[in-house]
Amino acid sequence: MNVLDDYLPRSALAEQLNKTIRTLERWERQRIGPPITRIGRRPFYRIDGVRNWLRRCEMPMVRERTR
Repeated sequence: MNVLDDYLPRSALAEQLNKTIRTLERWERQRIGPPITRIGRRPFYRIDGVRNWLRRCEMPMVRERTR
């Protein structure tokens, strides 16, 4: 078992979310992205933290009124 099994490097998360690394960096600066863990200067994202963040981003579907 690897200590980092539950973590993704920024490049892997960017690929999974279909975003650029720069987008994730911007989200970190703006504090709007998933929680981050730094080991030295290297950023990692805990998989459970990313999943929880995605759940918080969910928005209910708005139904249109029928006339």
